[in-house]
Amino acid sequence: MPKNAAPLTKDQISAISRWIAEGGKDDTPEEVQDTISPENPPVYHSAPVISALAYSPDGQLIAVSGFREILLQKADGTGLVGRFVGRSQNITSLSFSPDGKVLAATGGNPALFGEVQFWNVAEKKLERSVTTTTDTLFGGRFSDDGALFAFGGADNSARILRVSDGEQVLKFDAHADWVMASTFSLDKKHMITISRDRSMKLSIVETGQFVDNITSITPGALKGGLMALRRHPKKDELLIGGSDGEPKLYKMIRTQVRVIGDDFNKLKGYQPMAGRIFALDFNADGSKFVAGASTGGTGTARIYSTEDAKLLHELPGHARGVFAVSFAPDGKHVVTGGFEGKIRIFDADTGTLVKEIIPVTITPTVAAN
Repeated sequence: MPKNAAPLTKDQISAISRWIAEGGKDDTPEEVQDTISPENPPVYHSAPVISALAYSPDGQLIAVSGFREILLQKADGTGLVGRFVGRSQNITSLSFSPDGKVLAATGGNPALFGEVQFWNVAEKKLERSVTTTTDTLFGGRFSDDGALFAFGGADNSARILRVSDGEQVLKFDAHADWVMASTFSLDKKHMITISRDRSMKLSIVETGQFVDNITSITPGALKGGLMALRRHPKKDELLIGGSDGEPKLYKMIRTQVRVIGDDFNKLKGYQPMAGRIFALDFNADGSKFVAGASTGGTGTARIYSTEDAKLLHELPGHARGVFAVSFAPDGKHVVTGGFEGKIRIFDADTGTLVKEIIPVTITPTVAAN
């Protein structure tokens, strides 16, 4: 006490103890008191917007963002197996550790705090909470060995935590706008970050040194900020998406001198989607990826072939924005979620809808007399 800060001094503890002993009471107004807890989870009067999804490595679970909680859903859509209730109102990203033992979430409360949560999946308990910055955190990702966790924030910075104890090992400040997503190179020596400032940057994990803008710095080359990032599971190639609606694949390391006007690291672009891309995910071997987008009024989800850039499937049924997507570990299914508050499970080979569910119980609002 206080959390993530130096302990209170003896004089401060003594003053609080004296205040309690003399009859001090919590005078927080009843209408603004926090009544949500694991014993008293959120009650939903409408389906929550789904901003994050993740399959467990064994393919048995789907983690789904809710309000103040993470919903652990059976992968076949037949029901919940757990509700992980925490402090953050907004859950912006979900990621399982490579061994599936830890589920990490980024989020926070706007203009109040950002939080990383590390949950013990088997025991369904919060192992560690790390609060940092005064606003929401985004785009968390484990290193391939599960030892480090990277994420971005609304303070224009990216950070890396050591998973074992939650200690910060790196803070990266080279971006000029919110950092929306992060990932690691295969060898864990580099961190890659994307931002609303229209750039994808490469840095060295050990020192925090900025290495390169992977994307072009030419004005107009990227038409708007970047929102989604995934590293190819087998190679140091990076898939990005954002405001221009076009998924793009880049190699990580520049092998020739930068020339103003070039976009040398770009390997290929894919058929653009309507609106802004919010979510991307590869299948296990990187041969396919799924993308989700929103125009504000409509939503789209697609599966592409990575190497030949073919559009394989337009996934049906999305009336509003798609903000979260995930590929099953066995490659047989993809799941999508977004503004409608529904998760939709699709056959990845045919693009057909397998199941559509609302992952929470809706309690109708009773009008007052």
